[in-house]
Amino acid sequence: MTTKTRFAPSPTGFLHVGGARTALYSWLHARANNGEFVLRIEDTDIERSTQEACDAILDGMNWLGLTWDEGPYYQTKRFDRYNEIIEQMLDNGSAYKCYCTRERVEKMREEQSAQGLQQKYDGCCRNLAPRDTDEPFVVRFKNPAEGSVIFDDHVRGRIEISNDMLDDLIIKRTDGVPTYNFCVVVDDWDMGITCVVRGEDHINNTPRQINILKALGAPIPEYAHVSMILGDDGAKLSKRHGAVGVMQYRDDGYLPEALLNYLVRLGWSHGDQEVFSMEELKTLFKLDDINKAASAFNTDKLIWLNQHYIKSLDPVYVATHLQWHMDDQKIDISNGPALTEIVTALSERAKTLKELAASSRYFYEDFSDFDEAQAKKHLRGVALEPLTLFNQKLSELNDWSVENIHHAIEATATELDVGMGKVGMPLRVAVTGAGQSPALDLTLFLIGKERSAQRISKAIEFVANRINS
Repeated sequence: MTTKTRFAPSPTGFLHVGGARTALYSWLHARANNGEFVLRIEDTDIERSTQEACDAILDGMNWLGLTWDEGPYYQTKRFDRYNEIIEQMLDNGSAYKCYCTRERVEKMREEQSAQGLQQKYDGCCRNLAPRDTDEPFVVRFKNPAEGSVIFDDHVRGRIEISNDMLDDLIIKRTDGVPTYNFCVVVDDWDMGITCVVRGEDHINNTPRQINILKALGAPIPEYAHVSMILGDDGAKLSKRHGAVGVMQYRDDGYLPEALLNYLVRLGWSHGDQEVFSMEELKTLFKLDDINKAASAFNTDKLIWLNQHYIKSLDPVYVATHLQWHMDDQKIDISNGPALTEIVTALSERAKTLKELAASSRYFYEDFSDFDEAQAKKHLRGVALEPLTLFNQKLSELNDWSVENIHHAIEATATELDVGMGKVGMPLRVAVTGAGQSPALDLTLFLIGKERSAQRISKAIEFVANRINS
């Protein structure tokens, strides 16, 4: 039997890291078993579902590279199918119409609570004969009254729930809209899902859904309920911990490989290995190896992984993601070095692509002012002679190469009988406007001969004015 998994988010908010990790685990289980992965949008909560959230989910999945083999399916487009099954269940007695008013049900639950009893529907309409009436009603599933539901969870082991603990849950509301727990069952059945990977908050739904599947004569999938992700303070992950939509991580300069590598390790491991390629994960990943304990989100670890991938991935690939940040920061790269050269030059220094883009601006744009602190320290009177001599040597260079630029810097220091720092630091501030850059010869090469000469001339003028003021 072909392994078939699904990711089924509700479009009531963005795709957050918890959902992304669930999607990743589900996707990996399918890929590790040469199976299929389905994307399903569970939008039965019509009031809270939005197109914006739906778009954000699809954008997040695409950015992460979690491609799907089927879908996206939308539950709101399958209402005819759900209602067809509900009518069959009414006919065969596995479901019934309940005419209890909201007020009656609320009073019943209050009384149960006051007596310390479990709050659940009391079965008032369970065995009533059908009514010929226009009264509003819901449809309830007739849950088995005896026995128990037993299933072996890939993460949590054997779970058993007594049927007398379960409610006759509503599968169709008074407005005619089928409910979440019912739609999920029909979808998993129709789509041939063999394994359901989802958060631990769904454990209570699983026995109810299994009972409905049994009533339909449908196969029961396997289940894996993964633990929640906590903040580094042990509290439930929230916005104050950085629990934002997945696309915010793109906006903040993370590579999808870094986020995926980080998320897979939040609850799963393979020995002490920290860095995994997607090809390795497709081979190594097993649901049974997921830890059932909650995991703590650690931004420093994510940053470390991001630095690793910026440095180690093909610069051509990294440049495709860097382009988004250049556009976002309105840096026009048409007049300057190729982005692949920027990635190669700056990757050792950058923690994020956002940071890398910001620190590369001087390669493409001229600046109006020098950094005040750096200019005060390095663009002093003693810098006038090194800057002037180097600019002269720069003009004499016919072959603009890193090697020749390096020789020109060395020759300037030798002729003036000064250390390389006496030449290098004023020169670095002159051409970048600040005090940090990659190797100076490479920096000048990427800035270009003409632009470098103009900036050095500007620095010479700045120093001269400082001397004369």
